[in-house]
Amino acid sequence: MQIADAFVPVMDPLGEALHFLRMNGVFYCRSEFSAPWGVAMPPIEGCLMFHMVTSGPCWLEVEGVEPQRLAPGDFALVPHGAGHRLVSGPGEAAAGLFDLPREMLSERYEVLRHGGGGAATGLICGAVRFDHPAAHRLVQLLPPVIRMDAVDSPQAEWMASTLRFMAAEARAMQPGGETVITRLADVLVIQAIRAWMARDPAARKGWLGALQDRQIGRAITLIHREPARPWTVASLAAEVAMSRSAFAARFTALVGEPAMQYVARWRMHVALTLMQEKNVRPAELAGQLGYQSEAAFSRSFKRYIGMPPGAARRARGAVAAGLGA
Repeated sequence: MQIADAFVPVMDPLGEALHFLRMNGVFYCRSEFSAPWGVAMPPIEGCLMFHMVTSGPCWLEVEGVEPQRLAPGDFALVPHGAGHRLVSGPGEAAAGLFDLPREMLSERYEVLRHGGGGAATGLICGAVRFDHPAAHRLVQLLPPVIRMDAVDSPQAEWMASTLRFMAAEARAMQPGGETVITRLADVLVIQAIRAWMARDPAARKGWLGALQDRQIGRAITLIHREPARPWTVASLAAEVAMSRSAFAARFTALVGEPAMQYVARWRMHVALTLMQEKNVRPAELAGQLGYQSEAAFSRSFKRYIGMPPGAARRARGAVAAGLGA
């Protein structure tokens, strides 16, 4: 990740946030089930899990959410890494995922076969995580479950083709098949999130709503692109052609925190990502992010992240802390 990207005009702040949804796969699984069957998916902290039904029906059960019946062509997201169940019928007994025998096709790809020999169901499932702070912020705002019905979707034709292609790749697993599945999963996950944002009023509130505001959305995107720039309320207001007082009030009202607090929080999460993903030293980041000293940087980092920079760097690979706290 670059501390500052080359400036280009901000045309679509919400689209830019979606652009940062670049997934890193933790694992992918092609499942072949026969009724009666049930699988209990364990919680996987910091991961978004998805399930795509390629054949037959199944039910998705997530605590606190009405059970969802999934049909062939349906795509479901469980965004927050919560444990959940996939079953052939409501209330069916479910075995733990890691208690079932699996055929490992690669380090991150496996085939799971389970069930009692009845009606067949096929799924492609995955657990993925995101490295960019904007992606973390967006995923945190998603509901416990997002279900996309391919049949009723305006994009039904291309989605059905994508699902068929993904299913064929999963069956054949030719050279490069895992890469193809990963890229197609990227598209489907983003489309599911877009579909949710289009239909759910919750997507027009808070940080997501602020991104859709013409002036505040531009300001947020500028902060994201250039976290090292010495931002002030006045300079941000000037960038979006607002008075200082009007900008400060509107930013706080839409985002839920003052602009300079958002800038500081964003810098610390950029720093966290660079330390954990690129192993950048805190001393380097202090100067790059505009701090007078490493001590000042460390104080700010601990305030927003909850641990000293050195401890965060040693925990490379850990999931970034929540942006909203």
